[in-house]
Order: sequence, then C-alpha cells, then structure tokens
Amino acid sequence: MFFFVNSQRLKILYLFLIASLLLSACNQSSQNATPTEFVPEINVEETEAVIPESNGSDFVFLSIEENGYAHLFLYHPQNYPLTRITTGEWNDISPALSPDKTQLAFASDRSGFWDLYVMDLQIGEVTQITNSDEYDSAPSWSPDGSFLAYETYINDNLEIAVVNVTDGEVIQLTYDSASDHTPTWAPDGRHIAFISTRGGDSDVWLADLDIAGDERYQNLSNTPFASENYPVWNFDGSQLLWSSISQTVGFSGLYVWDANEPNRAAQWIGDGYIGTWNENASQVVAVVSAPNQYFVTSYDVEGKVLQSSLPLSGRVRGMTWGNAELSIPLPDSFLQAENVNPTPLWSPIVTPGAEVPNQRWYVVNIEDVQAPFPQLHDLVDESFNALRTRVIIETGWDALASLENAFVPLTTSLEPGFDNDWLYTGRAFAINSLMANAGWMVTLREDIGSQTYWRIYIRASVQDGSLGEPIHNAPWNLNARYDLDPVTYEQGGEYSLVPSGYWIDITSLVSAYGWERLPSLPNWRTYYKGARFSTFALTSGLTWYDAMKELYPAEALATPTRVFAPTLTPTPTATFTSTPRPTRTPRITFTPSSTPTITPLPSITPTPPTVIP
Repeated sequence: MFFFVNSQRLKILYLFLIASLLLSACNQSSQNATPTEFVPEINVEETEAVIPESNGSDFVFLSIEENGYAHLFLYHPQNYPLTRITTGEWNDISPALSPDKTQLAFASDRSGFWDLYVMDLQIGEVTQITNSDEYDSAPSWSPDGSFLAYETYINDNLEIAVVNVTDGEVIQLTYDSASDHTPTWAPDGRHIAFISTRGGDSDVWLADLDIAGDERYQNLSNTPFASENYPVWNFDGSQLLWSSISQTVGFSGLYVWDANEPNRAAQWIGDGYIGTWNENASQVVAVVSAPNQYFVTSYDVEGKVLQSSLPLSGRVRGMTWGNAELSIPLPDSFLQAENVNPTPLWSPIVTPGAEVPNQRWYVVNIEDVQAPFPQLHDLVDESFNALRTRVIIETGWDALASLENAFVPLTTSLEPGFDNDWLYTGRAFAINSLMANAGWMVTLREDIGSQTYWRIYIRASVQDGSLGEPIHNAPWNLNARYDLDPVTYEQGGEYSLVPSGYWIDITSLVSAYGWERLPSLPNWRTYYKGARFSTFALTSGLTWYDAMKELYPAEALATPTRVFAPTLTPTPTATFTSTPRPTRTPRITFTPSSTPTITPLPSITPTPPTVIP
C-alpha cells in the first residue's frame, strides 16, 4: 500500500487521488457508489441547469453575536422577523442549508470544543458530526448531501477537509503552510472554492479536484491589497459571490465572479462584509458593517437595494438562504430559544462620594489595574469591571490588568492630534499595546468608508482548543513601515503571516459590553500613535463635548489655558534667575599734543577791477 512507502510525494499523490475519487462520487447518488470505493473513471453527465422557483418560504439563517455569544436566527426578508432558534452560553456559527432544505449544518463549541453539528429543521433535533479537540467550522454541503467540506485546525494551521455525514470518516484535502479556510462546494461536485493566504493576503482560490498537485489551485481574486472572505456559489455554479475589504484601490463590499469569463475581474455589486444568494440567484442578502453596528439588507444582481436596512444586535458569524422546509408551528426547541430574554451583562451603580457642584459626575478608582490614572467615569466603571471578568474567562488570564491609559485629566497632555480624545472624558480605556510586541495581541485592519478601524485579538492562555478560535485572515503589521520600503511606508505597514494558536476577538467582546472602537487619525500611516488601534470608548450616544461637561464646567473647556483640576499630580515650580545688566560703552577721548599744530589760513585770490567803458 502507498501509505507504507517511505516517500512523502507518493503519500500526497495518494491522498489527492482519494479526495478526487471521493468527491467525484459525491456528484452521483450514494446508492450507486460510496466515497470509499476506488472508481477507475467517473463521467459526470452535464445537464442543463434549471432555475429554481421561489415558493415564498425563502428563509435566511444567520449566526448573530448576542451578549458575547453567537446564536442561530431565522429571518424572512418580507414576512418573518428575526427569530432566535438556539440559545445558551456557547457559540453556534457558520450555518449551511442542506441541498434538500431539511437540515442545517453549523459549528458549535457547546461541548467545550469546536465541532460540526447538523440540525433537523422539522423537529429541531441536533446531531454531532465531528468529535475532536481540533477546531472544526465553516461546513459546506456536497451536492448530494452526503459530505461536508469544512475548515479544521491541524498542525498549527487551518486546512480544508471533508467528512462523511453518515459515518464521520474524515479526509484532509489541503496541505499548505498558509491559512486555508471557509470552503464552498461547487454544484458540479468537482470544484471547491475557499479562502487562502498562500499568496500573501486573503484571496479566493479554486481547487479543481480532477487535477493533482499544485496545478489544481487557481487564484480567482488576486488582489494584493485587499482581503477576501465568505465565498458562496449560486445554484448552478456559474457565479461566485464573495466579500472584500480593500486597502488601496477599488471598493470594499460584495463582488461577483463569472465562471464563464474566468479571466475577467469580479464585479462589485454593493456594500457588505458577508452575503449569500437566494435560490434562483436573483437576489443577494448582505450584512453591512458600520464602525460599531451591523445591518442586514438585500440587493438584486445589479446592485439595486430591495429593502431597508435592519439593525442587528451584533456581528454576523455566518449566513445561508434557501427554501427551507420548516414545520408550522416551529419545533419546541425553536420556541424555547425565541422566548429567552437575554440578561443585561452589567448595570451602572453610582458610588457615593463628595458633593460635586452643579450635579456634575466624577471619576472613581478601578481596583487592581495598572495605569497612569486608574480611574473611570462613575457610570462606566461597572461595565469595565464586568468586561474584565469576562476577558479572564474567555482568555484564561487578566489581559486588562495593565492599561496603557484610562482616565486622563486635563492637566496631562497627550500626543499631538489627541486634544479631543475620549480618554479625557473618563469613558475610554486603551489596552496595553506592548502586548503586540510580546506576541500576545494582533490587529486586523478594517477600512469602513474613508476611515480605518482595527479588530483586536488576544492570545488564549490555554492552547488545547477549549478557549478561543484560530485567526483566519492575515493581520496588519504596523511596524513594517520601518523596513525602509517606500511602498510599505506609504501604506502604513503590510500584511503579515497568520499567527498560529487560538485567539479571542476582543473587539466583538467589548462591543457586547457597550464599548466602541475609535477610528484612526487621517495621518496614521506615517504617525504610529495615530492608529490608536487599542482604544475603546463607551460614549452612551454623547458627543465628546457633552461627555466632557459631565466632569468639567463649561468655562474649563472654553478657556485656552488649561484649568488645573484637583489632583495630586505635581506641577513644575518656576525658578527665577538673575539677568546680567548691560555695560556702558566708553566715549571717545581726545589726547592733547605737546607740539602745536599750525593750520595754514586759506589764501585769498585778488579779484581784478571792473573796467567801465
């Protein structure tokens, strides 16, 4: 057998052969050939694609973050509001509707580790498909519904694998040091599109299962300064939809690639960081990302908006759309999840203190936190303490015990460009950026409109898969601007390699507790501090000026000279020094001579007399 040959090349070729034969069988009925059979030749008959008709039961299934956990929701764009169908202190992400529309595959950490599950939409019963300590997520059904392609974390890297839904047999498809994730199975059963960083950044790649070796892979997006995500095929495989975050040229949003014109660049159709087709590929449901808010809307294939934006409670972690076969009434598990009212994660508690004039607020100490001024506004300190406890649970260590900044009094000057920073209001804090230099924090760049924002990840203390998730896309290396490369300097950095290990999305977590990320300053590419990637603010809908008036009188904000607040901060005392007086300049003196000097008198020339004729 090839498995016992001491040749790595033969082993890889053998695995590719198994994958090709297995995926060929997926296109046939499971009664004709099982995926483990060695079929010498499989001829896939090409049939004319029939455009599915919408019967009015097109349901969208979404995974939406809520109170720091991701739950599954169903939604009908016209007739059905958002309805929660799973609940619990765990995450359910990446829903995928089966080809027969009766089952929903998804990933969950409900058992303590990330595995794949399948839900029966008629009765709500959930069946576990994979059972391992490795991270398994992003399932995509084979055309016959017998297999799931998915992403799995193997040997400190994300790879693409296939699992048999019936017996759980797993075969790994990709073997690359890059991050390969988010697969989507083409309707012909012969191609799988996925996201990979093997080209340097996150691009859309296509794997042809009829070709062995590296020749089977093709880069479809090929965008050096953009990050692609969430590819999904339409009903006949003629078009591929994906999202893109552009850093330099082009637009961020949803793009459509035409398989009939493979060398033509994908076309932009509208805003959105994740999208999915309806049954006949005439419409696209999209999730639009604002800096700190998410909305769901829909377009036609020409980019025309078909419905007004619906605000969501949090970030979307996956989406699928189709003519689902749901029982009426909904299963009991759906109804129970729908009736759950999420408990608020925190509530403000006013700390008794000294009387403050004119009903103004004050800052209070936050315990056991290292910062220049470990204080926050009395209305937000409970949120920070609750968030800090949650971060300890999720990461396994106290990542917020040391802050770069919390409250900053008016007597303290920040860096240039930060005169109106939220740190002065007591409603903001900055995570210690030194964690990035130590390898415990990474940043992912997200350009929204004309502004740049950042997504922060902190490394989990336990790396066995029970905490956090692998990072999928390439982070942004801000320090690369110092490599003396003009292009890198102008871009403010470059993409770096995807780090190994399990990480916690701090940006999503702090959002659940009401904190917002702040945009970078316009000059952040040449001014490192201007990126302010680690600062979060709990604005409560206030403007910066109104938030400042909660702590200071209006006169203090209108006076050009800073008014010294009651603080123990020492101030420099002026020292007077004597100034030297100017000295007189001596006058010119005349020295008398002992020998007199005779000055000759001027001679007079006689004038001739006048002659009178």
